Amino acid sequence: MSSNIYVGNLSWDVREADLQNLFEEFGKVESARIISDRDTNRSKGFGFVEMADSESAAQAISALNGKEVLGRNLKVNISESRPDRR
Repeated sequence: MSSNIYVGNLSWDVREADLQNLFEEFGKVESARIISDRDTNRSKGFGFVEMADSESAAQAISALNGKEVLGRNLKVNISESRPDRR
């Protein structure tokens, strides 16, 4: 079962390929997405990584939470379900 991981406090210089490479050390990455502002197309400083299995995700979270990447300490944890905005 795949696991969705929240990655926050990203430098604006981090690209989706960088995010994928960072997590691939721990297992198969299904997708890596950085969220951008729809008007400026600039990174909002956070993204999501989907990993193929929960064991790899747990290892990645443990190793990468608090790790410095391009001068920023990452915040990495299991992504919470998004509340219904209606």
